[in-house]
Amino acid sequence: MQVTSTVDGQCAVVQASGELDVATAPELRSYLHQLVDDGARTVVVDLTDVGFLDSTTLGVLISVHKRLVEVGGVVELVVPHARLLRIFQITGLDRVFTIHSSLADTTV
Repeated sequence: MQVTSTVDGQCAVVQASGELDVATAPELRSYLHQLVDDGARTVVVDLTDVGFLDSTTLGVLISVHKRLVEVGGVVELVVPHARLLRIFQITGLDRVFTIHSSLADTTV
């Protein structure tokens, strides 16, 4: 897994790549929570280059969502691939997160 971000004021765009699973989830959680602690109120997580994600990763995204809701913020996801989008649909998380098909479709 690799994670990079671009921060502009209270907006952070996070680009993840590789596999997001039980082994990488703690690092991802720390990274995203640090962005929130540093003042990000809109966090866009771009999953374009993610080949696999598991339920642990979904838990990380939910935890960041909850932290941001508490401070009036939001998490948006970029999920261009049907195989990953299906995971969000099956779990009902497509009703929790705003999901875009490309970074260009986001509000940032």
